[in-house]
Amino acid sequence: MARMFRVLGFWTLAIGLMALAGDMKEMALLFFFQTAAFVILGYMNLSERAYILIFWGYLVLSFTGFTYWSFFQMSV
Repeated sequence: MARMFRVLGFWTLAIGLMALAGDMKEMALLFFFQTAAFVILGYMNLSERAYILIFWGYLVLSFTGFTYWSFFQMSV
């Protein structure tokens, strides 16, 4: 399970680099932060239950933030 967080770190790094190349600095910084968090979590050797709870917390937070941003902050 810890290896999966390192894989997530790789993909968020790839997305962050593409965002940086596309001149989207805020998005790139957000994904670089996620990369650092995922790689650090990947090397912490927690229990599988802890990894699953952390991932579910991440999903709830990110989907709530995305829904809030797309509903209240984006112009139509």
